[in-house]
Amino acid sequence: MATIRDVAREAGVSIATISRLFNGSARVSEETSKRVREVAERMGYWPNGAARSLITKRTHALGVLLPDLYGEFFSDVIRGIDLEARREGYHLVVSSSHSDAGELFAALQTMRGRIDGLIAMAPDLDSPSPLEESAKRFPTVLVNPGFATERCGSVAADNAAGARDMVKHLASLGHREVAFIAGPESNRDALLRLQGYRAAIREFGLEAAPDLVARGGFTESSGYEAARQLLARVPRPTAIFAANDCMAVGALSALREMGLRVPEDVAVTGFDDIASSSYLTPQLTTVRVEAWRLGQRAVQMLLAAMHAPAAAPIQEVLPAALVIRESCGSVPRASRPVSMAAEHPA
Repeated sequence: MATIRDVAREAGVSIATISRLFNGSARVSEETSKRVREVAERMGYWPNGAARSLITKRTHALGVLLPDLYGEFFSDVIRGIDLEARREGYHLVVSSSHSDAGELFAALQTMRGRIDGLIAMAPDLDSPSPLEESAKRFPTVLVNPGFATERCGSVAADNAAGARDMVKHLASLGHREVAFIAGPESNRDALLRLQGYRAAIREFGLEAAPDLVARGGFTESSGYEAARQLLARVPRPTAIFAANDCMAVGALSALREMGLRVPEDVAVTGFDDIASSSYLTPQLTTVRVEAWRLGQRAVQMLLAAMHAPAAAPIQEVLPAALVIRESCGSVPRASRPVSMAAEHPA
């Protein structure tokens, strides 16, 4: 295996020059940098990350703490984090907290000394204290957090406004009994989407009966069960709005099983605009949340906090937008639109 001395001799530079280059110093010219990197690659030289960390006091790693959730939405958030981190020259240290404060504390302990900053997705967490403590040690940015804290930066989707816009759209189509499949009670995204739905029901004077809301778990199976519960209601709702696309998929399955047509008998809409939503039959009307953008912004905000640790943490909210397709009945069955996945950066 080639050493730093081998590379220095082959490239015709000093060991100090190579050290400055791989430690990110601006004192190395572009021409020299190009020559050294070409030699290092040809000789198979890789700088010692542990030794470099001792010198620079930086690990060039970002911690990512994930909840015990799955699905396309969270995959896209992680994809956005990974793409932006790699673009900036950082690698990721990933762990899971399962929305439990004890497990969260243990995960943070294993990351100490290994990361320069932390991105945490904790939408179900009741107590923010472990993350607030971690923010004293390294910059921390939360994605769609389940709590408010002044110590951590955060980036979130405008869940309430997105839900309100969907109810407004359904009301404009003449629906008066709009049912809602809510997400888990402990989840902050689910709570805000339910609040947006209820506020819009009042705002537009729609039927507000308690049995028009059924509880789901952000999974296809829970959406299926909730839809069957709602469809047993008399009178039957003319539209079902699911708090995420996975539950909308389950609702579509329940409607097919019961011999009901979408959107002719019952309109169905979702939330998130996951990649598969435009490939369903019928194509799903939903609220677009650019999940990859949440991940990208989290990395950008974290790096900014790392370079300016004295600056006040930023709380940023990204807009949500309606995506009108066939399942609500306001557009004809036509050519299939390009999936949002094709618009994501490669």
